[in-house]
Amino acid sequence: MRNNLWATAFLGLCTGAALAGPDSPLSAIDWLSDSVIAPPSVQRPEPRVTPGAAPEDIAVTRLGAPNPDAVGLLSPAVSGLPRNLWGNTPTAELARLIGAEHARSLPALQDLLYTLLLAEIDPPADNAGDGELLVARLDKLLDMGALDQAQALVERAGPDTPTLFRRWFDISLLTGQEDRACAAMRTTPDIAPTFPARIFCLARGGAWDTAVLTLGTARALGFITEEEDTLLARFLDPDLFEGEPPLPAPTRPSPLVFRIREAIGEPLPTSLLPRAFARADLRPTAGWKTRIEASERLARTGALPASALMGVYTEREPAASGGIWDRVAAVQALDRAVMSGEAEAVTQALPTAWQQMEAAGLTQPLAQLYGPRLAPLPLSGPARELAIKAGLLSPDYETVAVRTDATLRFARGVAQGRPDPALAQTPMETAISEAFTTPDPGPANARRLKENRVGEAILNGIITLAEAAGGETSDVVLGLSTLRMAGLESTARRAALEILLTEARP
Repeated sequence: MRNNLWATAFLGLCTGAALAGPDSPLSAIDWLSDSVIAPPSVQRPEPRVTPGAAPEDIAVTRLGAPNPDAVGLLSPAVSGLPRNLWGNTPTAELARLIGAEHARSLPALQDLLYTLLLAEIDPPADNAGDGELLVARLDKLLDMGALDQAQALVERAGPDTPTLFRRWFDISLLTGQEDRACAAMRTTPDIAPTFPARIFCLARGGAWDTAVLTLGTARALGFITEEEDTLLARFLDPDLFEGEPPLPAPTRPSPLVFRIREAIGEPLPTSLLPRAFARADLRPTAGWKTRIEASERLARTGALPASALMGVYTEREPAASGGIWDRVAAVQALDRAVMSGEAEAVTQALPTAWQQMEAAGLTQPLAQLYGPRLAPLPLSGPARELAIKAGLLSPDYETVAVRTDATLRFARGVAQGRPDPALAQTPMETAISEAFTTPDPGPANARRLKENRVGEAILNGIITLAEAAGGETSDVVLGLSTLRMAGLESTARRAALEILLTEARP
């Protein structure tokens, strides 16, 4: 049975390669493995009616099949978003906005974006049910390094097309579940693997002789590059290359290349690779320092929970000093102080821990875990203001704003949704006050909100805030106002507090 399946896959491979070519791109994520052959494009038939005889822009959907673009992990009751959020916005425009670069995005905006990517939302009016929006959502999750979320989403939809399977296969490679993906590839006749993926999976399944024979066939037919040939040859018979110098590092390694390089003892450092590769460094086999660095990188985009980051920080006592070890030691000292409940110990530990985490762009995880416990403590000196900052940056920001004293009065007003314009002392504070007292989303977003394109307006608001380079106050007014008028009051308050209280200016 297995041989028949592989024969089917081989025929599909030859046909697909002839039609699509070995370098046909499947995605803007150019580091994905060429693990499966793209299906040949289908030519649309000529219309049978004269122009104007039927209305234009008719959406075509597959009868009886679930729409992959409607798949999500968060129900409306959990996400708080209406099912008709996308409304009349064209699918292609939504895919473009989701894929936009959100440089230096605030944690509040990252959380909102995750909700949009994972929520169950009805497809827009023009949607054809071909998964275009799902692929855009998956690619953004991969870009942010959120492999666990992306894996859950694609498995909910079902990786039953080459485009979706390709992403699922690579996620599996980076999360250490490649055997599961290879088993699915072997038992899914509709998925035609490329030669490198087939050879890798044959070897992982113990069929080394068949893998060697397949490599020879691929070499003879010209279906693999010289670099792939060299790498796969070392993977299948490393003894033949004992004493040879290491292979040159590839400029854009795919997850498949990454895992094969690891298997032959020539691993690639992930620090210069796309963020998704950092997920591979969370495996227990990685060293502690490597796992700390990967955890920090993923925590900056919200791909790793704050509790998981702190769990890695506190695994053991640092055996060295300087650099990352000073940060680990400072966080551990704060953790011990907070656990003890002694105000004096916290007063001593908090400034150092905050300084270390702020320099690394990681104050948000610190505030999320410790903020609610720090704010009520009777601290003194710089630690007092830092504790209130941490509390206002935590999920309990409203409670902290009510219970704390007069410190940071303007920020406390923002947390309650009522900033006092008279307390604004900087142009940024004035802009934030404007967004809450006289909100103005601008004509473009006002029109989108009115025309049942709320999700489009929200995405534009996120981009406007994330791209407000150099503290552009007018963009801050537009972005915060858009979020508030779209019903996202809590997100707007959190974003405004992050602008005020952290070094992560938008």
